[in-house]
Amino acid sequence: MNTKILIADDEDVLRMLITETLEIEDYELDEAQDGLEAYEKIMQHEYDLILLDLMMPGKTGLEVCQLVRAAGKTTPIVMLTAKTQAEDRENAVKAGVNYFFAKPFSPMQLLGFIQEILEEKPL
Repeated sequence: MNTKILIADDEDVLRMLITETLEIEDYELDEAQDGLEAYEKIMQHEYDLILLDLMMPGKTGLEVCQLVRAAGKTTPIVMLTAKTQAEDRENAVKAGVNYFFAKPFSPMQLLGFIQEILEEKPL
């Protein structure tokens, strides 16, 4: 069974770059261009990991995370964000974010981070 990852980011170029990098490891990938699309996909499918941009149209990453957690989904969520202030992190943790990855970043650094997270996850 392939590992299934949702990449939710409104920046087309960044989403494409992440997708191309993760395809190296044969992950099964799904994409969302905004918060509403991300939320709908999360509710319809089971993912092993969700990469969620903080600032997206439709719904923010925080709003999506809150709705997903309220629905009882426990899928690990990595918040991709340039906002790294303590208050931003506290709000994200309260919303149910598991991990943070600061923008800008190297796609290979993100790949390594994702591999570490997935190795932690119990089968």
